[in-house]
Amino acid sequence: MTVSSTEPALSPSLYHRRIMDATQPSMAFDGGDVGEWQARLQPKVRELVGLPDDDRIPLNPVSIWKRDHAHGSIEKIVFASEPGSDVVAFLCLPANATPPYPFFICVQGHTTGMHHSIAVERDDNSVPMEVAGDRDFGLQCMARGIGALCIEQRSFGERRELVQEQVSTHGCHDAAMHAFMLGRTLIGERVFDVDRGLDFLETRDDVDWSRIGVMGNSGGGTISLFSAALLPRITHAMPSCYFNTFRDSIMSIYHCADNYVPGLLRYAEMADVMGLFAPRPVVIVCGAEDPIFPVDATRRAFSDLQNIYRAAGAPDNCHLIVGQGGHRFYAADAWPVMLQELQR
Repeated sequence: MTVSSTEPALSPSLYHRRIMDATQPSMAFDGGDVGEWQARLQPKVRELVGLPDDDRIPLNPVSIWKRDHAHGSIEKIVFASEPGSDVVAFLCLPANATPPYPFFICVQGHTTGMHHSIAVERDDNSVPMEVAGDRDFGLQCMARGIGALCIEQRSFGERRELVQEQVSTHGCHDAAMHAFMLGRTLIGERVFDVDRGLDFLETRDDVDWSRIGVMGNSGGGTISLFSAALLPRITHAMPSCYFNTFRDSIMSIYHCADNYVPGLLRYAEMADVMGLFAPRPVVIVCGAEDPIFPVDATRRAFSDLQNIYRAAGAPDNCHLIVGQGGHRFYAADAWPVMLQELQR
């Protein structure tokens, strides 16, 4: 037996990084016709996220309460997404605009829930609360003459796990693992809920379908990006504190299980997924000091995204906003750019 002078390679992360370094995503954009490339990649991404089949049950929307607000009106509603899975949401209508309104679907990340979007307590929506990091998305929309549908994501807030006896510290973990076993992902299920939110908006006559956006921070940025990539009714996107490279973000340190899509890196990097939205307007938001989605990698990924938008003939529709802080939304920096896009 020989004596080795090197340390054995025992850490799983080292092996996975070796595979990752040798992996060239096979469907990454490499020039040519953007539409033809999108037509090849989008079905693969839909397959990998396990987006539910298109057989849709009736929404059966129910109003829980409706209240006046300084910026307009807010109504709490529930509608059906899939059999056995309902969506709770806040419908926010602005007072300083006339219908049809531009609308944004707003999704929170790993917080206590959608109640941040309208700055009220989760368990008593009549009690106001302070919201940090510009996460009051619904109120921001209303103040700017934009309607908002602020939906509760699966495993967060009022849709957190309340039945299973033993639950992980991170509420998304169990649902993400269960989805994997069923050939789904929590990302795909959450994107489907956004799509059902669009179905709900289609039942109304006060929606401007030429201006339908999606926005969210962190885990909400994740679903904003994948929703924009996969749902053709969305016309504008503003994902915050998520856009990066998979290599430098969710593959570099611990992240919650709901960030992962089995096999995706074999086919595409994050810029490619976001590139499925081209040439529609996108405002990417990030923090210069975000420790989990490092800004240098965001800038590199954004350069790749710009290449796709240039090839699509829409270089001016792709924007990067870098806030001078950490992992949060930057309303004062991002909204002026998005409003310019909405007013085109």
